[in-house]
Amino acid sequence: MSLFRVDPDNPFNGPHQQNMQVVTGGLSPNDASMAMILTHGRGASAQSMMLFADEFERDDIHYRAIQARRHTWYPRSFLAPRENNQPGISSGLQAIYNQISELNKAGINTDHIALLGFSQGACLTTEFAARHPQRFGAIIGFSGGLIGDMIDEAAYEGDLKETPVFLGCSNVDPHIPQKRVEDTARILQQLNADVTKKIYKGMGHTVNEDEIKEVNKILESI
Repeated sequence: MSLFRVDPDNPFNGPHQQNMQVVTGGLSPNDASMAMILTHGRGASAQSMMLFADEFERDDIHYRAIQARRHTWYPRSFLAPRENNQPGISSGLQAIYNQISELNKAGINTDHIALLGFSQGACLTTEFAARHPQRFGAIIGFSGGLIGDMIDEAAYEGDLKETPVFLGCSNVDPHIPQKRVEDTARILQQLNADVTKKIYKGMGHTVNEDEIKEVNKILESI
């Protein structure tokens, strides 16, 4: 099995499994209708991702933001060869998997769990979805894309079962090439996701109001 797909029978134990910090918000899992797992970017924190909770209109969400060890999921650019970013990538994918498993045990099905990431976190989020295709509540990638120096389409197979996906990025993002966002959208579509991709002219490496509106539309449909 690929190192970049979580094996439920052989969990990966890496840097982000050591004293993993999780910041929660919104309703408790027992009271919530859905959940959202938030994954931060390089140098940021789980706490900073909780700011998104104030932007979303639904009031029945359980939020769960995960914290990378030393604030970085993997050391190099997401465009570097994957092996150069190990064990960070596999550890980060395992961290997302573990949170989904905990939410499932709390009674929230995966088709009511949205995964949201920004920057490095968006790369990890889209990679997780493409490596573990199933029906999610939503996949949201702000300024990110699939990981690796090259994208091997044959490495991604399965069915996302029309999971709604939103990918937003600037056309001049200094860290995320537009082509990688477009390639990510294409591969997720091939995995049967319902993809909305928006490229914003001159935006920079950030999130804008239109992106928040697009996510609110998706959340309303879950």
